[in-house]
Amino acid sequence: MQMQDRQTIFLGSLLTVLLSIVPMIASAADTTLTAKGAPEELVERLKGASLSVASNEQKLTTSQELLAAAVSDYRTLVQVLYDQGYFSPVIHILVDGREAANIPPLDPPAAIRKIDIQVTTGPVFHFGQAKVTPLAPDTELPEGFQLNQTATTGLIQDAARAGVSGWRDHGYALADVSGQKITVRHQQATLDAEIQLAPGRKLRFGKLVVPQDSDVRPEMIAKIAALPIGGVYSPKKEQSVSTRLRRTGAFSSVTLKAAKTANPDGTLDFEVDVVDAKPRRISFGAEISSDQGIDLSANWIHRNLWGGAERFQIEGRISNIASDQDIGGRLSFRLDRPGVLGADSDLFYLGSLERLDETYYRADVALLAIGARRTFSDEFYAEIAVSPYYSRVKDAFGDRTFRLLTLPGRAELDHRDNKIDAHKGYYLDARVVPFVGLAGSKSGVTLKLDGRGYVPLGNSVVLAGRVQVGSTGGASLSQIAPQFLFYSGGADTVRGQPYESLGIPVGTETSGGRSLLALSAEIRTRVSGKISIVGFFDYGAVDAGSFITTDSLRHSGAGLGIRYDVAGIGPIRFDVAGPVSGTTGDGVQFYVGIGQAF
Repeated sequence: MQMQDRQTIFLGSLLTVLLSIVPMIASAADTTLTAKGAPEELVERLKGASLSVASNEQKLTTSQELLAAAVSDYRTLVQVLYDQGYFSPVIHILVDGREAANIPPLDPPAAIRKIDIQVTTGPVFHFGQAKVTPLAPDTELPEGFQLNQTATTGLIQDAARAGVSGWRDHGYALADVSGQKITVRHQQATLDAEIQLAPGRKLRFGKLVVPQDSDVRPEMIAKIAALPIGGVYSPKKEQSVSTRLRRTGAFSSVTLKAAKTANPDGTLDFEVDVVDAKPRRISFGAEISSDQGIDLSANWIHRNLWGGAERFQIEGRISNIASDQDIGGRLSFRLDRPGVLGADSDLFYLGSLERLDETYYRADVALLAIGARRTFSDEFYAEIAVSPYYSRVKDAFGDRTFRLLTLPGRAELDHRDNKIDAHKGYYLDARVVPFVGLAGSKSGVTLKLDGRGYVPLGNSVVLAGRVQVGSTGGASLSQIAPQFLFYSGGADTVRGQPYESLGIPVGTETSGGRSLLALSAEIRTRVSGKISIVGFFDYGAVDAGSFITTDSLRHSGAGLGIRYDVAGIGPIRFDVAGPVSGTTGDGVQFYVGIGQAF
């Protein structure tokens, strides 16, 4: 009897433990959301906002978690409906048949099997009144914020922001919303919105308070920031201060904060907070093609060389590895000193030593340069330099030496949505290099324009095009260094044709031309989340004269490529191409790299 009693006690205890565990066993609830008569787009918005509908994805399985999600959905769904113009909704959230709002949160059910969300939207409300006062001159309110238009909370917020921005654009830096009156008339299904603004005083820029704990000297931070002290306040000028500091690369974070109150003299002080970026960075690159072999590169950067946010860069490159050409290489440096020449203007120094072993010439090149760079916006900059240039060459015209004084200039406009993998926008790069001959070398000028455009067709197809135009004048073909002449063929001009295979015949040799026209077209189609297929056609022409004509030498190529997107790097590119026209090559060429071809 004692053994049976013990077994009975043990089994009873085990049953008690198991019963206590049952409420803790996690199981997903079946959730439905219905909104009779509502547009399908609205229903999808409601489902997308509902935490209960997303409970499986969010791994909400205990009764406490599911009940909390259901209760929070009342507020969330009302906000969605208000933002779509429905201001008299009725929402029922039934948890196993019980209204979620009536279930005590400290006494949830042991388990929840079904959540049923029932939404009655009610009528769409329209603005009975839509006012923002006072308004600054030329302020444009959202188009939908007017009488008889659908009333939404988003439009009301946008109208308030537009009103405040209007005053700030006129110099009223501390303008803000001082009050609002929202009246909902359910019987008429209308909403009256009246927003009151407090412009405050028109202000001027005061002093800039700079941090003392940065590795960049405080006086250089102030100089680079270039706050227009004494000038009338402008949001664009305020934003430019932060942009100038970020552009140096010396800071990982820049925050500009205005004082809460203005000074008695009508000025407004600002404080800048910065977080220094790691001062050094090193990177490596590699590119392979069937005709040029392998190119390896390395880059070392110091972002704050002497405490003035100076950017010093050393770059090394080895080219033609495992190709028919001899090994080539390049070692270069560039030092940029921001703010030295004023706001948005940098002074730079650069130099390089380079050995080129190209298809039709060999050259040893040395140059030094000093120049200035002006940044006009985040998308547009221009720079100009003066540079002594020395080149010793062996090409179709024999062994020659060039001693030049060059004045290279460049302007770049980049309006792409993504520099590595653009889907829309355009890019323009214009370069001009006048050169003055010294010690018997001839003078002239070379120009090159690179234009690219991108047009999306839906969500998965992009049309991309590129035009390259080059011209050199002022001296004859035999009097120009081959680095200022143009060839066609290879990854940068015509894929499917050997690298720099198209030039100007000189006896049994080949020289570059004084003009170039290269056209490329691609259709990029995404076939999965990470994989895209690319079809392309390239065309190139060169001429001994300074302009392309109908008699210019030409060739073309076409092929297919595949792109695989790698987060943080961009698309890995693999292209296979062959010749379409011309006599410069036959057989297949392949190209591997990072990023799109252009």
